[in-house]
Amino acid sequence: MEANKLKLVPIHNRHLLVSDTNIVNEKDCILEATLITAAAGTTVGWTSPTLPLLMDKDSPIQTTADQSSWIASLMILCSAVSPIPASYLADRIGTKKTLLLAAIPYIVGWILVMLASNVPTIYVSRLISGLGYGIAYTAAPMYLGEIASNEVRGAMATLITVMSKFGILSQYCIGPYVSMLGLASFNISIPILFVVTFSAMPESPYYYLKTGQHNLAEISLKKLRGRGFMREELDCMSHLVNENMKEKSRWKDLVTVGGNKKGLIILLGIYFTQQFCGSTAIIAYAQQIFGAAEGGLGAKESCILFGTVQLLTSAISSQLVDRLGRKPLLLVSSCGVGIANIIIGAYFFMKHENSEYVVNLSYIPIIVIPIFIFSYTIGLATVPFAITSEIFPTNIKSKATCVIQIFVALMTFAVTKLYQVIADNLGNYVAFWCFGLLSVGGVIFILILLPETKGQSFAAIQDRLYSNEKVVYEKQDDHMSRVKINV
Repeated sequence: MEANKLKLVPIHNRHLLVSDTNIVNEKDCILEATLITAAAGTTVGWTSPTLPLLMDKDSPIQTTADQSSWIASLMILCSAVSPIPASYLADRIGTKKTLLLAAIPYIVGWILVMLASNVPTIYVSRLISGLGYGIAYTAAPMYLGEIASNEVRGAMATLITVMSKFGILSQYCIGPYVSMLGLASFNISIPILFVVTFSAMPESPYYYLKTGQHNLAEISLKKLRGRGFMREELDCMSHLVNENMKEKSRWKDLVTVGGNKKGLIILLGIYFTQQFCGSTAIIAYAQQIFGAAEGGLGAKESCILFGTVQLLTSAISSQLVDRLGRKPLLLVSSCGVGIANIIIGAYFFMKHENSEYVVNLSYIPIIVIPIFIFSYTIGLATVPFAITSEIFPTNIKSKATCVIQIFVALMTFAVTKLYQVIADNLGNYVAFWCFGLLSVGGVIFILILLPETKGQSFAAIQDRLYSNEKVVYEKQDDHMSRVKINV
């Protein structure tokens, strides 16, 4: 018997040899790709156990409350810088290589944390890590959306959040019980593992088709699909890319082309709700919030419960997004976080006013915050990445993802920084009530504007977004081409 069987794959009257041993499962590929978002999760969750240590009177690196807010927010601020070069690199060298580059800032950032002896060094480490964060969240939705089949694209894209929550949970579980050096030593292993495992994975077939490398596109798709490979899927990809790439995309096309503008507005609205529901602030300051709540559990144990709920719920969401759809999950999610924010705000208001009732209500944050996290993670934390991966045409996708990631970074920075300012000057109950009102606004926005996209091909989704345009088909070079005409 032969150890490696070779299959003949016909391409344009030629044949390519594809070894069975070179076939990879698309789910395994996506799991290894999302290790980079697990690395991103460690940088986000790191502040929760670390800031209390830095602000302790016995800390070797004395840190003020204002400095701690900058440590929490600088990483996100800098992540607004890297999406532009990341989108350029994704078009030029491919999304796979771009993702691999994202590991470098994470590795450098953790090395700086290991060597840190003062706050400015930590600032620099957070800024550098932010570059990796922006690259990862620009390229990952593109790569996952392009390699996953239609039936599981939503579930695969939500793994971005599942792995991110795993990274955050690791900080809650390990951080309180080890030194800052020990935690950084663990964290640096994740981007290194990502580079080692992901390097062997195939590039997106869409990238090869965009660059005219049809043979490599077929090899890539064959590796991803294995025995489930169908030539019809490759033909559909090729036709869609050819149609999308007929006109070179320009940045202004995001706001001048109807379908692009509609998709951009939808995603910016969803991501605005994602950030201003307060999730970023709760994650960054979780240990301090639980400490202030004075519940039955300690702050450290509450954070572990908090992170576990995030991870399990994101895993559940990945199973539901292609069954129930994107829109129902987002509506349930937005409603849930809105109600939870209002209740948490009421608790902290009573605590601020020294209400006699608050003594008997210390359990409320321990119950309501996990409900908030469940609500947030089931939809707002996961589903937007699925929509990002599927809503834009090939020729404009990298630019659109770039704009979205810059927007998200700026909004996340604003929430992370403003929460501490509002909490210190007005009371944290004010912040939670603002988050609640904005969440309710998100429910209305999603209900009115978001179309359902579950199980649909890229072509079908794009046709729907261009609903204000007439779609006709013309025969060109022995095949039918889709042409959009404004009406």
